[in-house]
Amino acid sequence: DGGFVAVGALEPQFYAALIAGLGLTPDEAPQFDMAGWPALHARFEALFAARDRDDWAAHFEGTDACVTPVLTMGEAPLHPHNVARATFVDQGVVQPAPAPRFDGQAEPEAQPPALSLDDAVSRWA
Repeated sequence: DGGFVAVGALEPQFYAALIAGLGLTPDEAPQFDMAGWPALHARFEALFAARDRDDWAAHFEGTDACVTPVLTMGEAPLHPHNVARATFVDQGVVQPAPAPRFDGQAEPEAQPPALSLDDAVSRWA
């Protein structure tokens, strides 16, 4: 579908959830066998290519496998995770909320870009 997922299952417990979610066993996908990583990479690539981004996101939702959809800027503000955390603000322009945010402190008002992309590029070129 042209979409991507991010996979960050580095720690053993997250890797175990990843391979279980892919229907593999630890013997089929040993995490620390560096010599086997090229073949494992190819296997992961084939498995992930077999389904679209949203299928994988739904499949791994609620697990500790560290698999998430890579969202477009149009999708990101609407994703339930980002909505629940007020990750984006709309002050005339939808953009990521300022960070860090501290309890009890007013959030600084996000500012729209001073220049449009075309203006910035034309001034730089």
